[in-house]
Amino acid sequence: MRLLLNWVLSAVAVWIVAQVVPGIHVNGVVAALIAALAIGFINATLGFVLKVITFPLTLLTLGLFWFVINAVMLKLASAVVPGFQVRGFLAAFIGAIVLSLVNLLLKAIVMPSKDQR
Repeated sequence: MRLLLNWVLSAVAVWIVAQVVPGIHVNGVVAALIAALAIGFINATLGFVLKVITFPLTLLTLGLFWFVINAVMLKLASAVVPGFQVRGFLAAFIGAIVLSLVNLLLKAIVMPSKDQR
């Protein structure tokens, strides 16, 4: 149940980012759900490998290079999901940052940690 709620919250976050960030578009609820699933899958597989490989560069940039990796993952997800479009790297970069923040905020509101209960 928690996994399903996490997926729906991620889809809501994708939809919010599409409304806020110019250059990111989602064509409906189904596209947002599939995009959230694709982003999660890509980040869990390819994103993990890229973050391990580029860890020295991430250390040199004090963690800022992870935003670049997240932008690449968002752009890659838009390439495989019909109805989800990210136009340009700047939109992907800003979208990745906003998506992380919105996801964090939504999960903090809907699914508080056990310490806060």
